[in-house]
Amino acid sequence: MKRDYYEVLGVGKAASADEIKKAYRTIAKENHPDMKPGDKEAEERFKEATEAYAVLSNPEKRAKYDQFGHQGVDFNGQGGGFGGFDFNEFADFGFGDIFDLLFGGGGRGTRQRGPARGADLRYDLSITLEEAAFGTRKEIEVSLSETCPECRGSGAAAGTHPVTCTACQGSGQVRMVQRTPFGQVTTARPCPTCGGQGTIISSPCAKCNGKGKVRAMKSIEVNIPEGSEEGLSLRFGGKGEAGEKGGTPGDLYVVLIIQKHEFFERRGNDIYCEVPITFVQAALGDEMDVPTLHGTTKMKIPEGTQTAKVFRLRDKGVPYRRGSGHGDQYVRVVVATPTKLTDKQKELLKEFGNITTLSQQMGKKTIWDKVKENFKDALG
Repeated sequence: MKRDYYEVLGVGKAASADEIKKAYRTIAKENHPDMKPGDKEAEERFKEATEAYAVLSNPEKRAKYDQFGHQGVDFNGQGGGFGGFDFNEFADFGFGDIFDLLFGGGGRGTRQRGPARGADLRYDLSITLEEAAFGTRKEIEVSLSETCPECRGSGAAAGTHPVTCTACQGSGQVRMVQRTPFGQVTTARPCPTCGGQGTIISSPCAKCNGKGKVRAMKSIEVNIPEGSEEGLSLRFGGKGEAGEKGGTPGDLYVVLIIQKHEFFERRGNDIYCEVPITFVQAALGDEMDVPTLHGTTKMKIPEGTQTAKVFRLRDKGVPYRRGSGHGDQYVRVVVATPTKLTDKQKELLKEFGNITTLSQQMGKKTIWDKVKENFKDALG
């Protein structure tokens, strides 16, 4: 007695077409005769799953099966390569999928015999915040492969040239006939003699050992634009690995890594920093020199400035990479408490404290000041 097709594939009756297809591929790959030669149980599981997929992957047949069961899709007497199935039942897989399914993807392993583009390269370049902000030029050394100057990429020694592979007659492929549940299928795989190249090098080039490429160090000048940000990728066309058989070189991508600054912090195009000020500067006010990416500039400290106050210096940030103008710089001041005071200084501070209210010293009303205001009459 046949098992339920949904049970065979391990899916529910509401399974989508993609879920059914995925389930079948998994079972077929695990139990295909090429994967488990001589395993009769695996072969039966493969046939059973294939029969189930042939029905459930076809909307019309699936509807009949859901309504009438196995009797609605009886394949007896229909002919065909396997259990009455037509190879077209699996057309939705596409030829590449069927090839991968039946032969483990070998058909897609054939190497490209014509010109092939070279691989791209990545180079991480560390720069300072100032270099990122205002732009600069850097010269870097990149290790890459280039076309062998001796054989010009052919891989053959001077005076010789690659010869046509006699095993595959230059096609780079050998054909074989595979027995499948669908009948005989002719497949093509890379020629083992020439590795899919179609040619054989009998006298390899001594410089590149027949590879057609050699390693080299190349010096490349990198122009870093102003306003560059962390992770910016600069593309240099044709500066990557050499191509195969006359193919174009790949590209070089220089990725910028910005070093941490000891004083400034960058957020977008704005710059943030922290500057200490004295108690006297905070209390009486002052004008002080503040460092910026653009050089030292004057910043006014108003009388009675509190610690953690943030001041904005317009246009003192990083230039915009696109368009004109600059970001701003934000300066957070921190009032420093004096240490190692002399006796005279301590005496003056005590005198200052005696003649100064707590709210004056704190720079704001204290809780006690607010209580006295609210209960002024009651406290007299």
